[in-house]
Amino acid sequence: WFTHFYAVSVLWNGFLLIWLFRAEFHGGSLPSWVQHMHHALGRDSQSQDTDSEHFSALLVLLLLWLHSSRRLAECLWTSVFSDGVIHIVQYCFGLGYYVAVGLTVLCQVPTDIRNGKELPVQICWYHVVGVMMYIWASLHQHRCLVILANLRKSKSGKVVSLSHSVPFGDWFERVSSPHYFAELLIYVSMAITLGFHNVTWWCVVMYVLFNQALAAVLCHEFYQKNFSSYPKHRKAFIPFVF
Repeated sequence: WFTHFYAVSVLWNGFLLIWLFRAEFHGGSLPSWVQHMHHALGRDSQSQDTDSEHFSALLVLLLLWLHSSRRLAECLWTSVFSDGVIHIVQYCFGLGYYVAVGLTVLCQVPTDIRNGKELPVQICWYHVVGVMMYIWASLHQHRCLVILANLRKSKSGKVVSLSHSVPFGDWFERVSSPHYFAELLIYVSMAITLGFHNVTWWCVVMYVLFNQALAAVLCHEFYQKNFSSYPKHRKAFIPFVF
């Protein structure tokens, strides 16, 4: 069912990315409904926008789309899911979340992009730091998901079991759910890419923090309950902390 979330995100945020790219580099305009959303959220009243803010929003939307594309590919060809189910409310919320998070990025675009003029690209140091952190966290998340998948596969790559086992390697040596921790770091990297000061995106980061922390704690308790020899030095979510 998580595959549906990322499929929706790839399609929807891909459309948003194309619209924003055209507006940034080809002097186009954002759709009228986006302009109305800007107006409703008070973006019309902001006048201290810089060229770097335009590029920051475009870059974050690109990172979000790339993240969704990678996760979709992992769901289709890497991960081995159990036969568990998902609550219909959680399913609907998940679909809505990936639609809303792209719109959240789009709402950070300064309003003067709607004037139909091509804007210059201004790359700042926090763009470089944010992208580097994004790549680092994404690589580790992928490695950890591969480790989890291999627990249910034979050496030839054939799925042989859907049961749970204790994972080892990479960030699993420090925490029970490093893929959740990496997810948090990915969203933090996007906050950095937006220039640290974007309060709206930090609210998104806080949501991801509490959501992933809860899931990590439940996984940690499951491991401790079902595996008597589970490593006692491992934390649930954040290495050396929690």
